[in-house]
Amino acid sequence: MTTTDVPVLLLAPRINETGLQLRTAAGRRGLRACVATSWQAPRELLGAPVHVYGGPLFGDAVGRELGLGLLEPAADWLTRLPLPLTGRRVTCATLAEARRLRRPAFVKPPADKLFAARVYPDGSALPGPEVLEGDTAVLVSEVARFAVEYRLFVLDGTVRTGSRYAVDGELSVAPLETIGAPEGETARAADGETAEVLAFGREVLAASASDAPLPSAAVVDVGRTENGRWAVVEANAAWASGGYAAAPEAVLETVLRSSGPDAQLTTTDRPFLRDLPEVVR
Repeated sequence: MTTTDVPVLLLAPRINETGLQLRTAAGRRGLRACVATSWQAPRELLGAPVHVYGGPLFGDAVGRELGLGLLEPAADWLTRLPLPLTGRRVTCATLAEARRLRRPAFVKPPADKLFAARVYPDGSALPGPEVLEGDTAVLVSEVARFAVEYRLFVLDGTVRTGSRYAVDGELSVAPLETIGAPEGETARAADGETAEVLAFGREVLAASASDAPLPSAAVVDVGRTENGRWAVVEANAAWASGGYAAAPEAVLETVLRSSGPDAQLTTTDRPFLRDLPEVVR
């Protein structure tokens, strides 16, 4: 295998903690890993088998030139799940429609961070037409309060690893495998919350397989609401999601599948391709 045949993990500039962990995990796996020095595809990587990790802006900046197939859940994925799994009504709308809301609602862009995803008192508080076009797609959901939230890295319909990331809306990170375990003991000693998270994750993935398919590699966030019920928070692209305290090797596996060469994609993953812009420099 020549140097140009070795897969490369390309990390976005201003590398974050997850990127650092993935760089180390890639090295242990025998992959090349490098941090981009700018928001351009490195010339020396053109034609090489590249995978990326970074935000949507970085994926858009380098994806087409590097021949990447970036996988992301469908924008309406959450709306297609059964109500018992979401715990609240979620609909797709345009930003213009959402601006006409006269009640509190949680509003977010489906994938890109075009504006803050949060509870808005009504539609008048959303970004105006001078900021974003009215035909911008958004998700609108009834307000749900989550007591605790977890991130699950999903590969081929199975949860590979995960992490707690929030408690009562505040950042609170802990490995899924050891949540509740007495200090110094292994994952097998974890309390019932880990089992509940994984059981609910399996339920979500089973429903998703029939009602709301996901790409073969993705991130699914779930949580326990204030009334004690489990519910789906959202799904996102693995190549643009923080790993928190999830096992880096399993996160890397998911990221590699979600952001590799377009030519290596299966036909079942092609419907989940991000539409990459042509960047003119």
